[in-house]
Order: sequence, then structure tokens, then C-alpha cells
Amino acid sequence: MPTNEARKNAEALLQRERLFSDTLIASVPGVLYLYDQERRFLRWNRSFEIVSGYSAEEVARMHPLDFFAEGQKSLLTEKINEVFSEGESSVEAEFLTKDGRSIPYFFTGRKATMDGVTCLVGLGIDVTERKQAGMALLESERKYRELVEHANSIILRWARDGRVTFLNEYGLKFFDYSAEEIIGRPVIGTIVPEIESTSRDLRPLMEEILKNPAAFEQNTNENMRRNGERVWIAWTNKTVLDENGQIKEVLSIGTDITERRRDEAQIAEQAAFLDKARDAIVARSLEGKILFWNQGAEIVYGWKSEEALARNIGELVYTDPCAYAEINQKVLAKGEWSGELRHFTRNRREIVVESRLTLIRDKAGNPKSVLEINTDITEKKIIETQFLRAQRMESIGTLAGGIAHDLNNILTPILMSIDALKTKTFDPHAIKMLEAIGVSAKRGADIVRQVLSFAKGIQGERIEIQPKHLLQDIELIIKDIFPKDIRLHLSIPEETWTIQGDPTQMHQVLLNLCLNARDAMPDGGDLHLGLENCLLDEQHAAMNLQAKPGRYVKFSVIDHGTGMPPEILDKIFEPFFTTKDIDKGTGLGLSTVSAIVKSHGGFIHVYSEQGTGTTFHVYLPAMETSGETRREQSEEACLSRGNGETILLVDDEAPILEVTSQILQAAGYRVFTASDGAEALILYAQHKQEIAVVLTDMRMPVLDGSVMIQTLMPHNPAIKIIATSGLDMNDPVAKLEGTGVRHFLGKPYTPATLLKILRTVLDEK
Repeated sequence: MPTNEARKNAEALLQRERLFSDTLIASVPGVLYLYDQERRFLRWNRSFEIVSGYSAEEVARMHPLDFFAEGQKSLLTEKINEVFSEGESSVEAEFLTKDGRSIPYFFTGRKATMDGVTCLVGLGIDVTERKQAGMALLESERKYRELVEHANSIILRWARDGRVTFLNEYGLKFFDYSAEEIIGRPVIGTIVPEIESTSRDLRPLMEEILKNPAAFEQNTNENMRRNGERVWIAWTNKTVLDENGQIKEVLSIGTDITERRRDEAQIAEQAAFLDKARDAIVARSLEGKILFWNQGAEIVYGWKSEEALARNIGELVYTDPCAYAEINQKVLAKGEWSGELRHFTRNRREIVVESRLTLIRDKAGNPKSVLEINTDITEKKIIETQFLRAQRMESIGTLAGGIAHDLNNILTPILMSIDALKTKTFDPHAIKMLEAIGVSAKRGADIVRQVLSFAKGIQGERIEIQPKHLLQDIELIIKDIFPKDIRLHLSIPEETWTIQGDPTQMHQVLLNLCLNARDAMPDGGDLHLGLENCLLDEQHAAMNLQAKPGRYVKFSVIDHGTGMPPEILDKIFEPFFTTKDIDKGTGLGLSTVSAIVKSHGGFIHVYSEQGTGTTFHVYLPAMETSGETRREQSEEACLSRGNGETILLVDDEAPILEVTSQILQAAGYRVFTASDGAEALILYAQHKQEIAVVLTDMRMPVLDGSVMIQTLMPHNPAIKIIATSGLDMNDPVAKLEGTGVRHFLGKPYTPATLLKILRTVLDEK
């Protein structure tokens, strides 16, 4: 018969369980449920529905064994009966969800009386992660034996017959035995008291452990020190297999929970499981005073539990006190709230969290506290932002390609007409105006190519580059798109060494640095772009790890803007680091600049002072010899002429057809014109023997250039074709490989360029 004290303890425990059920059943992580002796569900928490996948209405109609496979129902029936007969039991089983998944859970059941009804209070915890951790522990046991010896837990090994084979140093001190005194002795009778109730409970458990080599078994039982003092230990047990896969012995890891005793065991166990969660789980009073702060919160925010407890959560982590007060009111009014918030960590770093708040009520239904579960989604938001930005850039690139194609088609007849008109007038003023129109048209074509290059990343192979041309290109862009209160100053010497590189990437480096300089001068200011030949000796090269002695071309980008403090200056080349708002900067500009410069064998030097400005010096290796000494021949100086050859000109732009046809006829060619691929095929069939070259646009309605070419080639594999397009392409000849086309003419083109490539194609054997 239980003693009066035992009955009091049981009643006290029951009261705590009922209080726990009323206040935390809706928010405890894990599967929490109650059902009566007829196996009818009385209550369950929201996690039960989420994990199982069943709605509340479905759960209410189900039997507890419906959530387990047939092979486990017999064991579970025994455990359920054991709870109602003995008062408590625990077991590990595979929990089946509605969608057919099987999740390993550790279930603890306890008999309780709720409003006069005898029922089973059960808690299920997902032990997948702990099982994996336990296996890793067993596999590395030998390697970490010394660690085991000095662990602050009782680590016990016992053989199949129940005799002790190992007890670590902590365990020996705890039970007050020497190794010689305990090794080989039975577990029951030494560290477990030899009494009927205990041995009857423990031996079946030992047999159950030995039957299931793949599972963890947990139990909490009364133990005994050498002097007879009784203590309570929470054990985790796992079988150890030999090389043949047979059970060799059992590893048991124990923790002294004497201070908590039986009536505190369940709540303490749940708190330990909360600490395993990666989310920040915080319990706070209605006034915001922190009552519980798990290890996940320590990781997310950087505050240790002892530092956070009793502090006001609104002051500790919330970036916006007004938002905190508003959310608190909504929780009190509706009982819950969820959404995204911005919080501060201990080092004042701003993070984004997905927050879920639940109002906890006492037994009388009055608001008591708030449970807050926060998931750090900062990295996820960054990735989402970068992905959306990449999608936008891809869309911009596609749009830029279409615009470039149309503008180049517009500029082509303009450039072609200028040369034709110049031959028909002797008025110096008119010739000067035509030359001005030509310069503007070429400038427009250059801007189109630059926009397309930056939008779509059009790149070519590394070639010899004259640096002053790069700065001149950037000068045009700055004058076109920068605010007028940014005053540009250029410093370019007459003689500059050449470099070898990718022109597109070099433009990207200079433009990124200039854009940063612009952003550093929101109220306007002076922007200096400079160029200088530099010869670095051993001493100067030693001042920079990436530098080598030799000839360099130094680009300088200098602004008189806000400048940067030293702590920021050290991080500016790190990917995703930015001091700009999320909608104004990606943090990738300077990291891209650094990567490009390094890939070209160069290095960067930065100097900045707050309130004074920033200077970037980009050093790129100079070429040993230069082709700059060769004079550029004027395209207009030697126009190639025809000898009566017939050209089939195909383009859907009427102005291009008209002007190009006139230019070709004036240069001594016969011309047939077609406005699309279908018309061109008809003309070619009629004049096949006469046509020497087909000059065709690649993008046309009805029948585009590529389809037309594929149709022509089988009839005349030797046909000579020049493809044209207003859309720039990376390595266009390579992309046309397999079509039989070996020559590509990008729009807009000049008469000289057209006649030159036409003569080249005609002269080919």
C-alpha cells in the first residue's frame, strides 16, 4: 500500500500535470495527447495534428493505435496497459503520418486523473537526430575513450547477464566504488537496490534492451550509492554489437536528476528537448520579462541564458519598440501572432526572424505568459533577394537585347546614308553636318553595345587594350547617366602602355568604381579619373602581396565624398557586404571588381578617410610590346569595289534594304532585295546561277535567317552567306557553326565595313 507521503506526492504531481496541460499543451514542441481507458482521445496539442497530418476532427475519431504499424501494436498495447496498471511507461516506436511517413519517436506515458476520469497523458519526442548522434557516439567510442573517462555523466557498460564491465571515473566517484570493487558485479544489488518493485521493473527493461539492438531505450529509476543513499538517475541505453552483429554488451549513460525528483521529471525533460531545438524558444511574462531562454536563442541572438533571463525582450532584441508593443496587443487580443520581424543580436547585427507567438493562460483562463518561437531566416532572405535580383537582371538583359536589335536596325541606314550623301554634295557646311551626324550615330551604336554588354555580360577573349580608350568610354557613360552635379575630371597622358584583358570586364571594373564614387557624393562633387604608367621595383612590389615587380598601368578613381572608417574598409571586398539599403546595393560590386582584377594579374590599393573621400588605385600588368605604334588606317580611305557580282540582300527593315542596295550598286554590284526569308528563297531559285553572295539578317518575320539558310544549304553547299544582326552575340561565328555561315556582320555597320567583308567573301576560294 502506498504511504501517505507517496499519495501526497502523487496528488501534487497530478496537480502539476493538470496545470501543465492547461497552460502549455497548445505550445509544447513534440506530440502531446490525453486519452481515457476506452482509448478515446480527450485532448492533444497542435503539434500532434501537424506531425500526423490529420485534422482535429479526424484525430477525435481515431484510436491511438491507428498511428502505428501492425507489427508494433502488440508492444504498444502492453505499454498502454502498463501505464493504466503501473502508473507510467515509455517506449520507442515508429509514428505513422497521414501521408505514409514513418518517424521514430520516444513516447512517455503517465496515468492521471482529469475531472474524475482516469486517462493516459502521453508525450512523444522525435528522436531521429538523437539516434544518429548516439550511433556516432558508439562508432567513435575507442577514439574518445579518454573523453568518456572524464565526462561529467555516468557512463556504464554491462554484459548480457547484467554484470558491470565498465564504469567511468565520474561514475566511480558518484557511486563511491573503485574499479576493482564494481567490475564483474551485478547491476542489480550494487548500484540498483535489490528490492522486489525495482528489480521487477528493471529486469524486463534489460530484457527489452537486449531484444532490440537497433533502438535506444530510456528509463529513469532509483539507484543506490555504496553507502545506501538513494538517488534518481535518467538513463539512455544502447546495445553494443560485436564484429558478427551480435549483442556484446549495453552502453548506459546516466544523469543524476535527484534534485528534480519524480514530480519535476516530465517538465525538466521537456525543457531539455526545447534546448535541442535550433529555433529560439523564449517564454516571457505579459510585461516582456524573459522567463525561459533556450540554447537555440543563445545561438540566434548571442545572449547566454543567464544574461537574458529577467531582462525585457522588447529592449533586448526588438529593433522597433512600437512594433513590439503593437504585436503584444495583438497577441493579448487574439491569443497568437505570426509574421516576419527584424531583431538585433548581441553585437547589434540586424537579422530577420520568422516569429510565432502564443498566449499562455492559467487554469482559470487568464493570460499568464507568452511563448515566442523565432526562426532565423536572414540567410534565406538574402538568397531570395539575390535570386529575384538575378531574375530582374536576366529580364533586363533580354529587354536590352531586343532594344539593341531595334536601335541597331535604325542606326544602320543612317550610317550607310551618310557616306552616300557625302559623295553627292560639295557644300563644306553640309559635309560637316553629315560628319557630325555620323559621329553621333556611331556614339549611339557604341552606347547600345555598352548597355548590352553590361546587361547581358557579353564577353570576348582577352585582347590588347589601349587603357585611354576605356576611360574615354566611361567618360561618355558618366556624362550621359550621372547627375550633372558630379563634375568629371580626366587625366590621361599622351603615351600609355597597353594591357591585355577582356574589354567588357575592364569596363565593368571602372564603371563599378565610378558608381560607388557617385553614391558616396549624394550632394554632388568632383570625380577624378586618372591613368598612369608605373614601374614597380622589388621594394614597391613587396608592399602588396598580389604585386610582382614590373610594368603596370595604374587606373585612379578618386571621389571627395563621405569616405569610409577603417572597420568598414577591411570588409569592402567581401561578397554581400554592403553599407547601402537592401534595395540600393547587393554587396557584390566590389567583390566582382576584386575578382576581375586578380584574374587579370593585377591588384587594388584603397585609401579612405571619413568626410574626406576615397581613392581606388587599380594596377594592371602592362604588355611588353604594343601595337599602338601602328597608325590606324581610315576605313574610308580604301573602299573595296565590285565587278558586277550579284548580291541577294535580305532584311525586313525597308530603310536598310534601300540604303544598302544603293551603296552596293554605287560600288559596282548588282542587287536583288527580299524583305523576308520566304521571298529570298523564291528569288534565289529564280537567279541561282547569278547570285554570288547572300547578305541576310538573322531575325525576320515570316521566315527568319537561320531557317532560310538551312533551306538553301542542301541545294548549294558552296553558297556564300554573310549573316547580319542588330543583336550582339558572344563569338557569333561559333554560334553559326554548322549552318555553313562563316562570316558575321554586326549592325550598325558602315559602307567601308560592308564592302570590305563582301570583297573578302567573294575573293575566297
